[in-house]
Amino acid sequence: MEAAQNGHGGAYRRLLGEASVWLKRYFERRLPPGDVDDAVQETLLAIHRRRHTYDLQYPFGPWLAAIAKNKWIDQLRSLARRPIEELSEDIPVGDHEASVISSSVLASLLEELRPAQAQAILLVKVQGYSVDEASFQIGLSPSAVKMNIHRRLARLTALIEKSPDVE
Repeated sequence: MEAAQNGHGGAYRRLLGEASVWLKRYFERRLPPGDVDDAVQETLLAIHRRRHTYDLQYPFGPWLAAIAKNKWIDQLRSLARRPIEELSEDIPVGDHEASVISSSVLASLLEELRPAQAQAILLVKVQGYSVDEASFQIGLSPSAVKMNIHRRLARLTALIEKSPDVE
């Protein structure tokens, strides 16, 4: 900030860039997603307008946080003034019974496996990770992950076929 106050353009751009990253995280935790970018821009403008008031004797972080807090409060006030649309009583709500049951059945089946095997199946087959990404997270080689998935899926298939609850 000292370099920015002394007219160093590169330092000022870097300061605003780093402040922007911090502000985005700050507002993402406090505002609806659609209002985050506006709050960041408003705060950056306030920093620009008030940069001459920053005292170099004090840390920059609390000064930035105070401006961000004030802009957050302004944003909350504007949210309170927005008209609220009533939701219709006729909004269709989907039935989630099948997905809840499937999730429950999958969880109980995966309990039959060792944790690393269950994690490999969850990461690759359910969450869509690559074998390499899953092997890094689990701590096994990619070939071991592939083998675990192949063998354990065969075991789960056998368990499902033996289960009386299968339709």
